[in-house]
Amino acid sequence: MTIWTIIFLLIGGVAGGLLSSVTSMASLASYPVLLAVGIPPVYANVTNDAALIWTSIGSTISSTKELKGHWKETWFYTIFTVIGSVLGCVLLLSFPSSVFEKAVPFFIAFSGIMMIISGKHNALNTAKQPMWLKIVYLVALLIMGVYTEYFGAAGGVIVLVLLTYITNEKFIVINAIKNVVCGFANLVALIIFMFTSRIYWLRAIPLAIGMFISGYIGPAILRRVPEKPVRIFIAALAFTQAGYFFYTAYLR
Repeated sequence: MTIWTIIFLLIGGVAGGLLSSVTSMASLASYPVLLAVGIPPVYANVTNDAALIWTSIGSTISSTKELKGHWKETWFYTIFTVIGSVLGCVLLLSFPSSVFEKAVPFFIAFSGIMMIISGKHNALNTAKQPMWLKIVYLVALLIMGVYTEYFGAAGGVIVLVLLTYITNEKFIVINAIKNVVCGFANLVALIIFMFTSRIYWLRAIPLAIGMFISGYIGPAILRRVPEKPVRIFIAALAFTQAGYFFYTAYLR
């Protein structure tokens, strides 16, 4: 591996980490970078998981202010997502994701729509939600854990939207919780894939370093940028990714 490859992976990691910690869409940058350095698609996804964990570590360290007083609920949400993550890994090892790939663009487009709509939801009091609705949201969080590890595409955005409806906190707090939740889901998936797949560690390390740096920077950016433009930007990225997956699933 040349010095230029290392620099390329570092830059890709920084871009991916920023997208992950701010918009929940790291794979828009990191996955193509891994493909560009010659890693086959099936292993690029797993290697990407190995690096993504460091985005969550960096953003968690940087978000201690936002997470203060919210660790109990964070662990509670994490349990549901991690269980889903394990189920998603089992499904991925048993059935190829291509079986359901035609549904992916619609999931992503829906998450983009909900990202815009959920901004108005913050004015509501989630404490007044009926118990059955809260259970539905938690089951949906578990299902999204399955989806995130099975497909990967825009999984963080969907988890972010669900947390917006489950909790009554500010967007920056919800984003911090999401980073922890998705980080543990990726960690569990990585442990499973270490024994069942191949990880290109030498390429994952520089990517992870870049992701840790920008993962730490991301929350600081969110503190200074108004919530509405961030939501619109995330939705725009989701629609773009949905369009790409629609093209690959139906038109190519």
